[in-house]
Amino acid sequence: MGFGSYDESEQENQEYSTDFDEEDGVATSENNHKGSVEFEIGASNEELLNTLKDIKNE
Repeated sequence: MGFGSYDESEQENQEYSTDFDEEDGVATSENNHKGSVEFEIGASNEELLNTLKDIKNE
């Protein structure tokens, strides 16, 4: 079978609880952030590509 041995009747008799309370979830508006992020790479594309090639060769 490939999945190991199991009793097929067990698969049919499984019960799942689909009752969710409001406090069970995550409030997506709980962590809203406003602002921006800026960063300076300090290297040219060619330098970055050469570094990537060096990393791949290791």
